[in-house]
Amino acid sequence: MSVTSLSELLHQGRCILGEGAVIERLRRDPAIELDPHLVNSHLVYLEQGRRALAEISGGYLAIARRFGLPLLLSTPTWRASRERIAAAGLKDRDVNGDNFRFLDQLRKGCGAFAERVYICGLLSCSGDAYRPDQALTVAEAREFHGWQAAQLSASGVDLLLASTLPALSEATGLAQALAATGLPYIVSFVARPAGTLLDGTPLDEAVRTVDASSPHRPLAYLINCTHASVFRRALLDPEGSSDLVRERVVGLLANTAALSPEELDNSAELIEEDPELFGRSVAALRRDLGMQLLGGCCGTDDRHIESLARYLVEQGAVIQP
Repeated sequence: MSVTSLSELLHQGRCILGEGAVIERLRRDPAIELDPHLVNSHLVYLEQGRRALAEISGGYLAIARRFGLPLLLSTPTWRASRERIAAAGLKDRDVNGDNFRFLDQLRKGCGAFAERVYICGLLSCSGDAYRPDQALTVAEAREFHGWQAAQLSASGVDLLLASTLPALSEATGLAQALAATGLPYIVSFVARPAGTLLDGTPLDEAVRTVDASSPHRPLAYLINCTHASVFRRALLDPEGSSDLVRERVVGLLANTAALSPEELDNSAELIEEDPELFGRSVAALRRDLGMQLLGGCCGTDDRHIESLARYLVEQGAVIQP
C-alpha cells in the first residue's frame, strides 16, 4: 500500500507518528468484553467490536492525516498465537490475516493519505510482559512465535513488530522467528531507568545480542510501555546504554505513568498524564535525542496523540505530499 517504505523514512531521518493505546481503551469500554485468551483479536468478528476498533484506529488516522504525519498502526494481534487462537475456539479462522485486512480497509478509506499509513503485524511475549521470569528460552521463543510471524507475513502487513518484551532470551528467539519471514521488523523492549530490560540486561547488550542473532537483523528498535522520563534516563545511562543504543533505538511508544512495571502491574486505576505535558515531553525526545517514531501506549488516547502530533509539527516534522 505505502509507496515509500518505513525503512526509507527512517533512513531519511523523517518522523513517524505512532498510534496511542488500543487495548486499554477497549478495557474501559463497558460495551466491550475482552477475550481471556486473545484480548482484542476476536473483536473483528463482532459488530460492536469492529465499531470500537474502527473508532479508536480511525481517530489516530484522522489525527495523522490532519497534521500531515506518516502513521504506524499495529494489528490487534498482540496475543494471537496459535495456542491462544485454539483456546478461544477460533482455530478455523485466519485471525491474524483478518485483523490485518480490517485495518487495511480503514487505511484504504483515507484516500491518497493511505500511502503514508504503515501497518505492522503485532506480536508480543508469550507470558506476562511485566514478568521477565516467565520468558521463553531462545529456542522455545523461535518455535512458539514462528507460526504467528508466518501468518502475519502472509497477510500482507508492511512490517512486523515484536513489542513489550521484558527479557533478552525471548526477544532473541522472537527476532529470529521474525527474521525468517524476510519482512522488515522492529523489536521493542520495556526499559528501566538504569538502561536495562526488565530482566536486568543492559540495553547495549540486548541490542548487540539480537542484532548478531540473525543475518536479517531488525530494522530498528523501540521502547514501549515506558514513560518518557524513564526512556530519557535509560538512553542516557552511562552503564546500560551506549552510542549504539542511541543509534539503533529510534523511538518510544510512551505510557502516561512514571511508575515501575511492578507498580503499574499492581495499580487498580489507570494513571493518565495531562495530554499537553505528554505531547510536549514525548516530542522533546525528537529534538533532544533524535527519535523518529513517537506515539503512545497505556493511558493515552486521541487527546495525547493529537498533542504529540501538534508539538512534532511545531518542530518541523511534517512531510508535505
